[in-house]
Formats: sequence, C-alpha cells, structure tokens
Amino acid sequence: MPVFSRFLRYFLSVAQYGSIRKASEHLRIAASAIDRQILHGEEALGTPLFERLPSGLRLTAAGELLYTKGKQWTREMQEVRTQLEDMRGLRRGQVDIALPDALTTGFLPRILKDLRKSHPGITICTHVLDNAVIQQALISGDVDFALLLNPTQARGLLVRTHIDYPLGFVCLPDHPIAQHKDARFSICAEYPMVMPQQPLALQRQIEILEIDSNVSVQPAASSDNIQMIKSLVLEGVGLGILSRLDAMKEILSGELAFVPISNRDVSPLTLALCVDQARQLSGAARLVIAEVEKTFLHPTEI
Repeated sequence: MPVFSRFLRYFLSVAQYGSIRKASEHLRIAASAIDRQILHGEEALGTPLFERLPSGLRLTAAGELLYTKGKQWTREMQEVRTQLEDMRGLRRGQVDIALPDALTTGFLPRILKDLRKSHPGITICTHVLDNAVIQQALISGDVDFALLLNPTQARGLLVRTHIDYPLGFVCLPDHPIAQHKDARFSICAEYPMVMPQQPLALQRQIEILEIDSNVSVQPAASSDNIQMIKSLVLEGVGLGILSRLDAMKEILSGELAFVPISNRDVSPLTLALCVDQARQLSGAARLVIAEVEKTFLHPTEI
C-alpha cells in the first residue's frame, strides 16, 4: 500500500536498499525524482538523512530515527486501512507470510491456489527465509503470520497450532533400509550419507544424535538445501536424513521411502503456525490463517 507521503515512501526504499539506483529499480520511479524528494525532505527537516559514500548511502542518526518511525507509521496505516475494509465487509488486502524453504512445495501452494479462486481480492505475498530469521520477521511486523520450524520462546510470539513430524532416513524405494519399519541412528556408519548442514533446523538434532550414539558420520555429501539433499538421494549418492515433512511430496509419489529414526531421545521437527500476539490482524489475514489451520487439523494432507 503506497503511504500518503511520497517522500516517506521513497525514503524508506532508499534506506532499505542503501542506493537511489536500487530503490529506483524497485519502485520503478526515475532515480532523479527519488533524489529530488530526498533532498527536499532533508531541506524541510533541516538535517541530512544520509551520508553520501562512494559505496552508497548510509543513514545518519536522524535518518535511523526517521526510518524506524516511518516503518512503524506505515504498519499502523496498513492496520487502519484493513480495519476500515473489515468494517465495510470487504475480503481484500495483502497478506504476508514468512515460511522456510521446506514449505515451498506441498500443502501451502495448494491452499493459496484455492484462496485465489475463492477470494480473488486477497493478494498473498510469501517470504521464503532462513528458519533462523523468520521469528524476527514476524515480531518486527514485516509479515502477518509465520510458519516456523521448531519455534523458540519469545516475547509476543503466539503458537496457534502445530504439527510434529518424525526425523528419519530418506532413501530410494529399493534400498535395503527401505524395508525396515524404523532404524537406529547408528546405521549411518554402514551406508554412504547425505547430511544436512546449517542453517537447516534439523542439523542441531543430528549433532545430538551423533553424540548420544557415539557415531561420527563421514558424509559422502552434504548440503544446506533440502531440495539438494533429496536430489542427491534420488541420484543414489547415499541415504539422507530429513523430517517426514521435508520429503512428503516424494514419499507420497513413491519416489522416496521414509524410515523413522528409532532412537528414544530423538525429537520430532515441529511445524508451527505463529502470530504476533500484540498485533491486530486484518480480516484477510484471519481468513488465510483459518484456511491453513484447517489443513493442520488433517496432517496427512500436508
């Protein structure tokens, strides 16, 4: 939603990108027009907002203050607008969702497709982020709600619903381990392994399993990307370790088999739908959340 002040809109974009040229590309506004508005704003406020450096623009102390207040004002104006639309009974507006890469396939795209048909006035923006930064994006007000893996306690964070997914081995259907109901982590010593790396949420769990099992895995390959791990397993490089959620699509299609890790102390991967407890959500955001929650009630569909 464009803010009422053209200057503030341009200023926030330049501050975000640290460059008038990049802000111009993002806003699709001439760089000269943006520069002119910034200069007029600095003149009106009586203080420089940016340091002009060879490497780009950097906010001054006054600029930092205006940037913080400007983002807050923009969020508040968005809330006012959505409240007015709710009062008029409209089902429209923009809904921003933060999610990890693991959810870019599967149930969420299906939900968004159905919502597009039933509520074409709602625009849904997905922000695919490292799981480690999703929580901060929610608390800072950059998104309306988040789908978060293994959320940690934080002030203002509310988990509305969650599903636990077991950790296990993923392999080709004809692999010997695929015939097992479950398997202990120590089996890693017997086969080539494709191991996850940080910042993947399950990497820390695997470190704990290595310590508890007294097994030091020497991987044939490793990756910090879920899709790459699955691709390497599909190519026969080795066994992978993922949550059932990570490989749900391939498991349901029969491309991969999933064998849960049977170690007693292994913790499942928790997928949580989280909101900022202090934030008043728009009608559009509440509608999208309600649709996602319906799917959480039927985890076999995820």
